[in-house]
Amino acid sequence: MNNHLAILKKQYIDAILAGTKTIESRLYKGPFPPFGMIEIGDKLFLKASSGQVCATARVSAVKSFENLTPAKVADLKMHYNSKILGDNEYWQMKSDSKFAIFAWLSDIKPLEPIRINKKDWRAWVVLKPGKDFGLIKPHLDP
Repeated sequence: MNNHLAILKKQYIDAILAGTKTIESRLYKGPFPPFGMIEIGDKLFLKASSGQVCATARVSAVKSFENLTPAKVADLKMHYNSKILGDNEYWQMKSDSKFAIFAWLSDIKPLEPIRINKKDWRAWVVLKPGKDFGLIKPHLDP
């Protein structure tokens, strides 16, 4: 099992904590993490954009998609958006994506906010042992 740091807009973290957003989606033009690196049982640390880590979740199911086209992305929106909660701008921005992962979330828990020292632009990080951004470490236990 892996641990992941997922950076989201605060509105999406709030929706996850409220139970209305139950799938975290990532659509990319290339096979970037977490594509091929996420599986059932993995733990997600949810960090607000320009904010702190404030919640955790477990992956209860995952689906990967590749060779996407704009029509296939539109089909994914039609079938899954009620649980993803992406606005039309999100889906328009992602319409030319070729790869996607959808992670169903369970065991969602708020955390006391944790500030981490992350300075790059990645919106998803697969956390490696020994490179866990320091303050997340005490919370890595299963």
